[in-house]
Amino acid sequence: MCANYAPTRPDRLSARFGVRPGRDDYPADAYPGQATPVVVADGEGRHAAMAVFGMVPPWSRDGRNWRQCYNARSETVSEKPSFRHAWRQRQWCVVPADAVFEPCYETGRAVRWRIEGADGQPLALAGLWERWRSPQGEALLSFTMLTINADQHPVMRRFHAPGDEKRSVVLLEPGMVDAWLGATPEQARSLLQGFDPARVRCEPQPRARAGRRPAVDAGDQDLGF
Repeated sequence: MCANYAPTRPDRLSARFGVRPGRDDYPADAYPGQATPVVVADGEGRHAAMAVFGMVPPWSRDGRNWRQCYNARSETVSEKPSFRHAWRQRQWCVVPADAVFEPCYETGRAVRWRIEGADGQPLALAGLWERWRSPQGEALLSFTMLTINADQHPVMRRFHAPGDEKRSVVLLEPGMVDAWLGATPEQARSLLQGFDPARVRCEPQPRARAGRRPAVDAGDQDLGF
């Protein structure tokens, strides 16, 4: 599971993925309910879009489902009501991240650890996007990160509470971004795999201080795709 990550900043996003978001005032340390950049594709190529971290399905009454839908289990994503529309419509996205954060309990208490690319480059996380319209007609773009079982993964099995199933985000290989964005559902399944442990480095990084997390700030996200 991943409920906290560091979105890639605009200059690094442009250098790594060839796209740039229309704004740069998104949080450096993101949680569900906040708007951050994702990479999507259409017939004209890749684009960056601002989307709320946590999927809001089309049938949502109040647009608050992001509280529970920031991760989607790959094993059931095509069946769950919150995610199956996006999966069937092939609404893939890539979530650019300079790091993801997970709790490690090896000291006997939860300590936040930072997991980032060993080469210093942004990570490309597999995700799904969705569009929701409010009763007033306002559009909101949102996304979820896909996860896989990590009970046997040398790195990701170190995280989460003892006794819990270990889960991991999906790190796409650098050359597989376009393959993911243009995949069929069957092809997408084949890309939801564990990553080479050598691709990341990890270290403790406790939060500097507690603070109130900002509310949803995506605004009107009808981006025409």
